[in-house]
Amino acid sequence: MIKHIVMWKLKDNANANEKLENAKIIKTNLEALKEVIPEIKYIEVGIDSKKFENNYDVVLVSEFGNFEDLDVYQKHPSHLKVGKFVKSVAELRTAVDYEF
Repeated sequence: MIKHIVMWKLKDNANANEKLENAKIIKTNLEALKEVIPEIKYIEVGIDSKKFENNYDVVLVSEFGNFEDLDVYQKHPSHLKVGKFVKSVAELRTAVDYEF
């Protein structure tokens, strides 16, 4: 199994929305991918509680059967569409993929 974790710091304002609204859009759109990409075994998206100033704003935790399934997910047109929006509202991204 592969765990795919991504975190983003969002711009304060982007696409005519404030940061929290964009975070909610990201959460909704990423979680909806479970219904259209069967390779996703598990997906969870969290929005930071704002308790600590240096935290990232949004986190994605997802699981795949293998790296090939992760690759299918990353190239899927629905994922690419969500990714385009995320790139337009994010200022920083960090990720890790590992076997477990």
